[in-house]
Amino acid sequence: MTIRPPTLSTARAILLPAFVTFSAQAGWAQQVTTSLVDTMQDHCFDLTGSAIDCPAKGEAFYGQDAQHPRLAASYADNGDGTVSDDNTGLVWQKTPQTKRLQFAEAASYCAALELGGLSNWRVPTIKELYSLADFRGELLKPEEGSPTPYIDTTVFDFEYPKAQMIFAGQYWSSTLYVKGPIINDENQGAFGFNFADGHIKAYGTGLNFFTGEAAASSGLANGPANGQAPGNYVRCVSGKENTYGVNAFVDNADGTVTDTATGRMWQQADDGTRREWDDALAYCEALDLGGHQDWYLPNSKELQSIVDYAKTTFPAIDTTVFGITQDSETLDYWTSTTFGDIKSHANVIVFGKALSKAGDQTEYTDWHGAGAQRSSIKTLKGQELTDEDLCSVNACDVDRADNLVRCVR
Repeated sequence: MTIRPPTLSTARAILLPAFVTFSAQAGWAQQVTTSLVDTMQDHCFDLTGSAIDCPAKGEAFYGQDAQHPRLAASYADNGDGTVSDDNTGLVWQKTPQTKRLQFAEAASYCAALELGGLSNWRVPTIKELYSLADFRGELLKPEEGSPTPYIDTTVFDFEYPKAQMIFAGQYWSSTLYVKGPIINDENQGAFGFNFADGHIKAYGTGLNFFTGEAAASSGLANGPANGQAPGNYVRCVSGKENTYGVNAFVDNADGTVTDTATGRMWQQADDGTRREWDDALAYCEALDLGGHQDWYLPNSKELQSIVDYAKTTFPAIDTTVFGITQDSETLDYWTSTTFGDIKSHANVIVFGKALSKAGDQTEYTDWHGAGAQRSSIKTLKGQELTDEDLCSVNACDVDRADNLVRCVR
């Protein structure tokens, strides 16, 4: 059995072990049911993407991901083709399916899987799948060295695709995109995470989004003629369904909201101000709210944990407890996590439409889906956006340096 200990150069605080009970606010205690595993990002970066010595409190760029370490990843190789996550309690398939499957095929494959003495395998939800993301990953150009996938390959097997572009390392989740069609305003989408390039997005299932009368009138009730899409890989999971990633919000009536499932307290409403990344870090570090002064800019996994993927309307957050700016379609929120592939960018979680376009499209569409994790350039000071920043071979995302902020403690 191999258990991976924390591996960072400095001691990382191991906080919030699974199912610990603690007091989040005077007068009541809580039971943590979703243990948010750290991103494991262990370096600090400036606005241009250069690695720097992590700054001291009060200095520029203080408060980024590596400076607020949380629950370190801990996996056990069970020696039978399975890997246990000591933090989440989930059991994972060590070696994934080696060919791309359609969305329905992936569900059938996992349901039929028998491995490690277990037969209750399934496709993971997007929050379960994202728990495996390791943001020490980076997809380098061949001349720059060997890439590092966004997953711990000391315990999980992973191969970059051989017949396709190296960045095409997408894995299915079971989470359908329910807010509307993706890509061309027709396709049904399901979320996945790309362990090659470190993004969440919705991928075409091979069917159209239309249902009921809309489907009948469009003639697209059964989706495209062959019902096919490019397909994704799948890594099956075993564990109780509808437990991990289920929020339990409490409105504290002081401008804060506590998620008793994760043990995180959130700024209830963003202040409506768009900031560049360094200003976002400084804003959260200086925030005094609800009698607390230990706020910080959330890392990618923390912010993704409050996305409402089941909500059929925009924005992708529980608006019965959270306030959210509605000044435009681009409701992208900064995280403290630098994007490994282009370090002049930081990850954002998209709570509105995840806009992109490709080919002969003249208008941006909800290409990736609300709840996607993309990246934005940290600043436009002294920089110009290039096609390399904005576009992949498939699509060109909206890339803005001023995004919204919601702090956490």
